[in-house]
Amino acid sequence: MAARRAWLRVWLLLCFLPQVYCEYGMVHVLSEKGSSKGKDYCILFNSQWAHLPHDLGKASLLQLQDQTASVLCSPSDVPDGGFNNQIPMVMRGNCTFYEKVRLAQINGARGLLIISRERLVPPGGNRSQYEEIDIPVALLSYTDMLDIGKSFGSSVKGAMYAPNEPVLDYNMVIIFVMAVGTVAIGGYWAGSRDVKKRYMKHKRDDGAEKHDDETVDVTPIMICVFVVMCCSMLVLLYFFYDHLVYVIIGIFCLAASIGLYSCLSPFVRRFPLGKCRIRDNNLPYFHKRPQVRMLLLAIFCISVSIVWGIFRNEDQWAWVLQDALGIAFCLYMLKTIRLPTFKGCTLLLLVLFVYDVFFVFITPFLTKTGESIMVEVAAGPSDSATHEKLPMVLKVPRLNSSPLALCDRPFSLLGFGDILVPGLLVAYCHRFDIQVQSSRVYFVACTIAYGIGLLVTFVALALMQMGQPALLYLVPCTLLTSFAVALWRKELAMFWTGSGFAKDLPQPPLVIAPVNCPELPKDSNVPASQQDTEQMTNPTLHVKELHGPTSAAEELADTDTKMDQSEISVTQSEEPAGQNKDDLESKCLNAEQKQLE
Repeated sequence: MAARRAWLRVWLLLCFLPQVYCEYGMVHVLSEKGSSKGKDYCILFNSQWAHLPHDLGKASLLQLQDQTASVLCSPSDVPDGGFNNQIPMVMRGNCTFYEKVRLAQINGARGLLIISRERLVPPGGNRSQYEEIDIPVALLSYTDMLDIGKSFGSSVKGAMYAPNEPVLDYNMVIIFVMAVGTVAIGGYWAGSRDVKKRYMKHKRDDGAEKHDDETVDVTPIMICVFVVMCCSMLVLLYFFYDHLVYVIIGIFCLAASIGLYSCLSPFVRRFPLGKCRIRDNNLPYFHKRPQVRMLLLAIFCISVSIVWGIFRNEDQWAWVLQDALGIAFCLYMLKTIRLPTFKGCTLLLLVLFVYDVFFVFITPFLTKTGESIMVEVAAGPSDSATHEKLPMVLKVPRLNSSPLALCDRPFSLLGFGDILVPGLLVAYCHRFDIQVQSSRVYFVACTIAYGIGLLVTFVALALMQMGQPALLYLVPCTLLTSFAVALWRKELAMFWTGSGFAKDLPQPPLVIAPVNCPELPKDSNVPASQQDTEQMTNPTLHVKELHGPTSAAEELADTDTKMDQSEISVTQSEEPAGQNKDDLESKCLNAEQKQLE
């Protein structure tokens, strides 16, 4: 009871805390001489001071007065003649926002731009101060102020306005298609490949190269270690972003090139060209004598990663390469990592669900700036000296023409974890579908649930206008849907334990039915007692001994290990007198072979 009262007090305290409205706006700057084209700069304002018009045509074009030599905290900072119908630009610090804007308003200013060298924060105040002030006040970054002076000189005019931004951008459609497509293809590919590998385990590739990658079964201990490593890496990136970001970029280039090679190699092997191998040598990797076409593919994949690594900050086209490499990396991981049971899937998804929610919603209460650690690391700190971004995301530039794209991130992002974690569950569902022969009902249902969860994420993003932990919506949708399908089909116990996915399923016992063969004519050269003995000791397989004695058990073992052959060649007897007998024996053996297959 006491705990409930404590939580109620915290909730009431959060609800009644004074709120500071933070809105993005634009200041349109042009030269007073009118010789150059205008340019928009991002500003951060609080609409409780004064509202800004949504249309640039309705905004007042006023002279911008550079007063950055002062902080406008005392009347002595006001120039002679005041700010008659002007928008002064002053430095931030030494006093409150209210004191600055009050002095500006008293001296005839029509607005106030506060220049900040630090992170832009909304100018706050209390209710009485908001009622007293009727001119807009906003924060402008110091770098933008320098760019204004360099581009337009000292005599400039500006108009402050706040254009409406579309609720959803069209790039969400592209991200949705890429994410759902990657999950569906990766889950289908991983399930089909895993089942084929289990049932074709007797057929081995003894060549110089293996066509299939080894899979890794995830255990509960591995899940716990993985989550601890994720938490540690995220915290380290938050505090040492500028040093670790290059390590992450290097790891991504290496992993993406491997993933791209793994995805393209099945298609390259279908080409009839380049099958020849390189000569014997002692070089690393080359001593396996890879095919020329596979060697060219490896060079191509490495080259693509290097090109992206060099031009990764080119916003016009580098995002296309990053998304292609990211999708290839996700497909490779879905094909390589395997969750053997639904119990393991549930553990992984629930633990990462808590991890995602904690680092998005809880960490703002623990950081000094009030920013989410997850959002800060994914988008890149604004005060980063390198201005590098983490590549472990799918990114698509915004397609709307709103000027506010300058203020907010110009890209929409979706992390790889939001694809890989539910994708492992989708792959498990596909393997289970094939095992129980359910026409892929689990796979289809889980894939549709993933798409619905992603749509719910986009709706929450539009309503809250802040970064959302996608796993908050994806995990319940996929887990509950898979659970409901298993419960509806009365297969929950088998679905929960995986029913043999941790170990390969045993092969069904081989049962050979007797084959009715016509009675063979007795050979006059062989005694009748010996012929009767041969038929009694081997009533099923009538195989003539040609090159030495062979038992029926050895014939069965040889047949079982060569089931992938279409037919078994039987050497004809050299005795001309027994030709009819050999023909009948061959017919019997063919009929029995069909039963074995």
